[in-house]
Amino acid sequence: MTPENKKRLWTEILKAGDYLKDKLPSHPNHPKGRNPYAHIALEIKNKFNKSYKDLSDNKFDMVINFINYIKKNPN
Repeated sequence: MTPENKKRLWTEILKAGDYLKDKLPSHPNHPKGRNPYAHIALEIKNKFNKSYKDLSDNKFDMVINFINYIKKNPN
């Protein structure tokens, strides 16, 4: 992915993380609360089998759509 797209994607991850702050359900492995930014990055990695930084540019719109899905369906 180009540096510009990586930066744009990270900006979207930050916005979504801000939105999800205090909205993720509690989990026994995270007694002090869950990190919404790490949650989004991990969900991207689980879905696409790569870090958001390692994806190709043609996946950019798919990742943006997936981030929006996560915002609407926090788990």
